Amino acid sequence: MGVTILTQFNTENRSGPQNIEILSKRILALGATQQGQFLVDCETYTSVPQLGHQRTVHVLHNSEQPATVFSLLETGAKTIPLATDGLFDLLMMKMSHFYTSKKQTKSESKGPRYEIGDFCVKLGTVTVSSNFKGVLVEVEYRPCVVPAMCWDLLKEFLQGFLGLSGPTTPPTYLQNRMQENYSPIDTIHQYLEHFTMFRKSPGIGMRP
Repeated sequence: MGVTILTQFNTENRSGPQNIEILSKRILALGATQQGQFLVDCETYTSVPQLGHQRTVHVLHNSEQPATVFSLLETGAKTIPLATDGLFDLLMMKMSHFYTSKKQTKSESKGPRYEIGDFCVKLGTVTVSSNFKGVLVEVEYRPCVVPAMCWDLLKEFLQGFLGLSGPTTPPTYLQNRMQENYSPIDTIHQYLEHFTMFRKSPGIGMRP
């Protein structure tokens, strides 16, 4: 597990498959090879009023860590991360009297997974409640675990095939963690950050 950066790609009113095809051609032209598919999903639950102070639980799964369930508990200004096994999903089902799934929040990013040298690239079509919202690009630089030490390399790589859509500054979540060791939960935080933005955006509807 190295440092991972997520960035949104400008869809320009194209459908999800059209954008993925464009990006796939670009990354293949650089010498990448496809290594299967990936999926990251997220469902959000809120506490019932009887519990008093409202709490929000985001439950995420990442195909890179198939045996792990990630959750982020928001209590006011504090966010508590948790990594557990698959039994956590059953626990949430049993707690349905205390936490209810928020309508229209089921989010996922899925698509092809590529490898090129020390990089792993994932091109995700993002949907919220089955409605197409945009395209999310995930790039992981595996030899490094400290963001500050490889940010310039990641930025150059991303801009190399994303062009003007490439990031010029680190993701908001990582800006205060640039000197710390990177872990899988940091990727989950980034996904939740983007899923939250996609949920708020009008999107362009599901298109074939």
